[in-house]
Order: sequence, then structure tokens, then C-alpha cells
Amino acid sequence: MGGRPLLEWAAASLQDPLGRELAAAVQWWTLPGLPEQWPVAVLGQGEPLLLLHGFDSSLLEFRRLAPLLASRAQLFIPDLFGFGFSPRCHDGPYSPAGVLAHLDALLEAIAGLDTRPVGVIGASMGGAVAVELARRRPERIRRLLLLAPAGLTGRPKPLPPLLDELGVWFLSRPAVRRGLCRQAFADPETSVGPAEAEVASLHLRTPGWADSLRRFARSGGFAGCGSPLPAQPLQVLWGTNDRILRPPLKRAAMALLGARVMELEDCGHLPHLDQPNQVAASW
Repeated sequence: MGGRPLLEWAAASLQDPLGRELAAAVQWWTLPGLPEQWPVAVLGQGEPLLLLHGFDSSLLEFRRLAPLLASRAQLFIPDLFGFGFSPRCHDGPYSPAGVLAHLDALLEAIAGLDTRPVGVIGASMGGAVAVELARRRPERIRRLLLLAPAGLTGRPKPLPPLLDELGVWFLSRPAVRRGLCRQAFADPETSVGPAEAEVASLHLRTPGWADSLRRFARSGGFAGCGSPLPAQPLQVLWGTNDRILRPPLKRAAMALLGARVMELEDCGHLPHLDQPNQVAASW
């Protein structure tokens, strides 16, 4: 199944009811300068707010946060270029440049609906994407909230051929997916069950998933994106139980961010899933 049928299935059949509701809010947009149509969940009323998911994830990771923000913001939740349920083509630019070009087009489309500057919430790799986007489009981005941001420090590390294929094969293994899902939460024994594992793996069935992920890994991905920090107001929430980002990278990012960081107890790498109420209150 392609991305659209998968999301239609998700809207009717996901075990997680909040996941079903978010999948049902997906629209397929034609974006300036890009072929195909692109999935964007649109819900709520108020100031425009863009939510950006993390690496090898999908828009469904915001299923718990979206209902808490929709009463005071109009949410635009896309799948990043080459990720989630977005369309793939064999020769697509699956790299940070491709991700940002897609978001440039998305910001233009949002401006056609609401000309006010957009707030941005970026989770994990989406935090680095948000920072890059804010520097790139300062006139369109009003403020940022980063959730356990990844990619702010360090250097890009392109995976060479064969290693990129091995990495993608590894990430496709069901046991690995389940393990990563558990590792992302502060208390996997009470927080992770079949519904969470289903959401974390559904997008792997999108045609082109392996090829786009392999090409993105070969590009080196997002790294060293934090300096200089953008001029817009910026907050950061980070779980004290984050077991996804390696400690040296977390320490380097927190040194860069300074007093902008608030740490959350009993929270892992996904504050928007572990503590969505706290994230909504912070925004």
C-alpha cells in the first residue's frame, strides 16, 4: 500500500484512538514546485503552529499532543520529506536540503491560508530541522519549542554504501522496532504496548521507505545545526530519562542551549508522548 491507503487504514483501524483521530485529520496538499501530493494533518483553530517529527518517524507521533493544542492553535503536522507516509520517487533528494525545500514549499502553502508567522515545535531530529528552518525563513517563523532535539551538535557522518543498507535492514527488524520504541519512553513497562509498537512501525510499509532512508543516511543527515541559534524565542524540554540520544551529544547540546532548557522528570526521549500536558502548557 502507498502512503495514502496506509493513512486511510490508520484512520479506521489503528489500535490507538488518538492515532486514528490524527490520521483522519490528514489532508493531501499540492505544494508549489513539488510533484505529487503531500500528507499534512490539519486541525484546530488559532495561531498557525507547525509540528515536526523525528528521524524515521511520522506525523502520528504527535497524536497525544495535538488534541491539547488544537483549542488555541491551528496545527499543521506534515510528514517530513522522505519520511512517514510521504510519497517517494527513486531519484528524490533525500537529504537535509530536500527536507528543508519541502518545508519551504509547505510554509508558502500555509501563508496562503494564514499570513501570520508560524510557531514551530520540533521533536528529536525535528528540533534540528526547526532550527535550520528558523534561520532560513526568519520572516515566517515566530518562535520555537524543541523537544529532546537531536542534530544540534556534532558533524554529519555519511554512511557509505553497504553500511547504509545494513543500517536500514537493521531498522526494519520487528524486534529492533519494538526495542527502540521501548527505549524511547521513560517507563516502557507501563507506557509501551501493541498500540505504540503499531504506530512506530506502520510507516515502514510505505513504498520506497528503505531506499529513501538509505539515501538520507548516505547524506549524513542533520548535524551541527545549532550554531548559531536562531534569533526567535526558543524553549527546550528534555527528559531526564532520555536513553536515545547519547550522553556526550546531550551534554554538548545542553551547553549550547543553556538556560533555554527545562528538564522533565520521569520523561524519556519523547516529551510529547511521555508528558504531553507539560509540553502543551509550555507552549
